[in-house]
Amino acid sequence: MVLFSLVKIKPHSRLFLSTLAFSTLVSLVSSASCKAEENPLLALFSGQTASADQYPAGAEDMVASYNDGRDTNAPAQESTEVARETPTTTKEVVDDPTNQKPGTITVDTKNRVLYLSLTNGQAVRYGVGVGREGFTWAGRVRIGRKEAWPVWTPPAAMLKRRPDLPRRMSGGEENPLGARAMYLYSGDRDTMFRIHGSNEPWTIGEAVSSGCIRMLNADVTDLYNRIKVGAPVIVM
Repeated sequence: MVLFSLVKIKPHSRLFLSTLAFSTLVSLVSSASCKAEENPLLALFSGQTASADQYPAGAEDMVASYNDGRDTNAPAQESTEVARETPTTTKEVVDDPTNQKPGTITVDTKNRVLYLSLTNGQAVRYGVGVGREGFTWAGRVRIGRKEAWPVWTPPAAMLKRRPDLPRRMSGGEENPLGARAMYLYSGDRDTMFRIHGSNEPWTIGEAVSSGCIRMLNADVTDLYNRIKVGAPVIVM
């Protein structure tokens, strides 16, 4: 930078220098504007506004996320479990799509619903949670026994995967089997799969279990009261 105060400049020279300085400034602004067109991020500094189609793919999302993160007045985001509204029941009487005999339970794992066939071509439909990837299964079984507020004893295979789990948990609201459990048998053999309630109601409609069919506590209690030991169960 030239320190003009240290140099004696003639009047006509001052006019020349002023004209030169102005021309240089115009050139710099013009150059910045051109670069802003090439790189829209420079528009933040040049005073221009970049059009939406100038941004690289995903830039809008990046900016939105950044701004959201800086909004200190926004309320803290609740966890998925708390924020998601969970119904107390999913029970609904519908036309029976299964064509099974009354008293038959059919679990449609793909659509995550359970049907209890009634008379007159109707069924009670409930929403359910099903086995996650690697823990799905299908077949014909039966209700071998029923328990209200069942004790939970994790099977050996589960304990091997999760050694932190308790070896036994008494029935109650914290028990993962929930309010009721119906134990699925193949002949006289316990398959270790259950239709049961849940202490995680937000998982109904999801594929999260180790193969058991989970329901809302109100729904599983309703189903429990409607069926008898020996009722056929079809899982598909």
